[in-house]
Parts: sequence; structure tokens; C-alpha cells
Amino acid sequence: MEYDDTPEAQALAERTREFMESEVRPAEREALKQGSVEDGVRHELQEKAREAGIYAPQIEEEWGGMGMEFADVLPTFEVAGRYLLGASAIRIDAPDEGNMHTLELVGTEEQKEEYLRPLVADELRSGFSMTEPQPGAGSDPKMIQTTAEKDGDEWVINGHKWWTSNGSVADFLIVMARTDEDAHPYNGCSLILVDVDTDGVEIVRDIPHMGGGLSDDGHAEITYDNVRVPEENLLGELNEGFTHAQQRLGPARLTHCMRFSGMAERALDIAKAYVSEREAFGTPLAEKQGIRFDVADAEIRLHAARSMVRHAARQISAGSEARIEVAMSKVFTANVVNDILDQTVQMCGGNGIGKDLPIAHFYEGARSFRIVDGADEVHKRVIARDAFEDVDPTEVEHVLRY
Repeated sequence: MEYDDTPEAQALAERTREFMESEVRPAEREALKQGSVEDGVRHELQEKAREAGIYAPQIEEEWGGMGMEFADVLPTFEVAGRYLLGASAIRIDAPDEGNMHTLELVGTEEQKEEYLRPLVADELRSGFSMTEPQPGAGSDPKMIQTTAEKDGDEWVINGHKWWTSNGSVADFLIVMARTDEDAHPYNGCSLILVDVDTDGVEIVRDIPHMGGGLSDDGHAEITYDNVRVPEENLLGELNEGFTHAQQRLGPARLTHCMRFSGMAERALDIAKAYVSEREAFGTPLAEKQGIRFDVADAEIRLHAARSMVRHAARQISAGSEARIEVAMSKVFTANVVNDILDQTVQMCGGNGIGKDLPIAHFYEGARSFRIVDGADEVHKRVIARDAFEDVDPTEVEHVLRY
């Protein structure tokens, strides 16, 4: 299927595809045999990605990336998503990718030198510490309980977080905390940079969860007990934490969409090859109409998801927040990916649930996509609220009249 991607976007995606097949796929196959990724494999792949000219395409050259337009890197995110080690190999892996974006947008020059440059180079790892256990913030971020109070020239942070991706391997965390308890949380929260070796930071545990696998570095539960950091660790504007989080999450949701659609695409490719070869009841499975219709539906919906994401990305590149377009893309893509992966497991039968193929790994990891970065229901609430804003009470009677 052809899309209106720029020549630069197409060229980068093609170079990435060649790199993934020649370098990442063999490393992935070996890691699957061993059940883990050996130390050094990640950095070796990254060094080769630099040589191939595909490393960190979404970050400005000044900070170690390639400086490409946001919309132009999305096809590459999809290509990388086809491989279990693809995103980390070219440094577009979450949550570091989103944290790079946040630092690049709102960080001071000093913060960029201290945190962004080594983060892009993969000399540091990071976590985004926002979600809290009950009664704190989950799907409703207004319930955030963690506080950061000013004491002289320091912030003193107290709170309890969980589901902090990379938390147990991170060198630093971006912490969302209430800095004005008298204000509405949307107007009274800030982002603060916290080194994990700061006194009072305790990584309680990695939360056992569905999925995981080779590219998952855990989701930590963390407590902050009178954690003191310098006032210059404030990231962005005071009390604008939710504004900055939205600046981070909008593009991050779209890059997630493309990585996951890459998973679905590869799973579908594997399933089509399998049913073309596998015979049952006298003919190849690929000749059964039920399977052919399932594949047709999958291709239609995957094309629609890609088109929606590209539309939202163009809106962001043009300076729009594109909140509704992003919400629609995220909900639709998450459900399409889950449905396609479920179909491909079924099409491949025993080979689908076995782990000689990557489909089972994709299937386990993709279910969380309907929850992380905003559950389906939260995004639908936003979309519905916007839809009903178009209803003019003075026009209701006219609209309802035949």
C-alpha cells in the first residue's frame, strides 16, 4: 500500500528495513534461543545503526540524533516495531524516546547537556514516574497524590508511584508531582528530574505483569520519602506539568501506534506464509474462504490505522495539539493490533502459541496497549466530549425534525 510519505521518510524506512533484516533479526533469533539479550548486544546494534545512518532519527542533530521531521520518522517506527529488538537498536524505545522528546521541548540547556545528550547516546536510561496506586492517579490523573514542596533552594518530594517503565534500570526519573495543592491538579502539577541514587528514592519492586519479554526492562513501584533535589531540577514551567505531559504523550502515542502496527504487520506476514504452506482437509489453509476474509479484514483495518496515524502526525507537525486525532488513532490502532495478533495466533495454530515464532511474544505484549498511554475508555471519553460540544441546544428541534 502506498502512502504520501516524503522521499526522505521512505528512504529512511528502507534503510531501516535492510538493517533490521541483516543485523537485528539474527540478534533477535539468538536472543530468543537464550531467553535473554546478552550484555553488549544492544550497544553493538546501536553502533551499527549509527554507521547505517538510522540512529535516533527523531532527535535534533545537536543532541545526537538525525533531526528529521516528526511525521517523517513514523514509517521507520513501524519498521522497527516488526522486531523485538528493533526499537532499542535505533534508540526509539519507550519510555526513553518520550523522555528525550520532553527534555528537548522544555529542558534548559544545562538539563539537555546533563540528561538529554547521554540519554540519546544510551549512556543513561530514564523513567517517567506519573501513575500511582490507589487512591492516587491512574486513568484519572487529577487524583495525583505525590507532592513536591519548596524548601529554600530545594524541592522535597513525597509520594508513591508504580508502573514506572524502566524504573528499576533508570538512572534518572521524570516525576509528576503537585507543586500547588490549592490549585486544580491540571494547574498545580510540575515535572521534576530526580536521579535514582538520591536519598529517599526506593525502587520497591518490578511489578509482575502480562507480556514483557526481550525488550521489556520492567515497570517499577517506587516510593519517594523526603527526596530532596535542587530547584533547577524543575523540568519546564512551574505548575505546567500536565501541559508538558500532553506535549510528550501526544507524539508518543503515535509512535507507539506505529511500533505496534509493525508488530501486527509482521505477524500477518508470518501467518500468510504459514497458511499458504500448511495443508489441511485436502487443500492449503490459504484457500479457505474464512481465512481469506480474515486476512482481508486485517489488511483493511491496518491500512486505516496507518492512515489515521499519519493524519494526526501531520497535524502535530503543523503545530496542532491534535488531541482528538491522536485519541482516535490510539484507540483504533490498539484494537486493530490486538485483533490481528489474535487472528494470526489462531491461523498458525500450535505454531502460533509456540515461541519458535515471534507472534506469541507480540500477542503477550500488545494487550497492554489498550491500557497504557490512556485506556480506551479515557480516550473515548475525550472524543465523546468533543463530539457533543458540536450539539447546539437551539438547533436540536430543527435537527430532529424530518
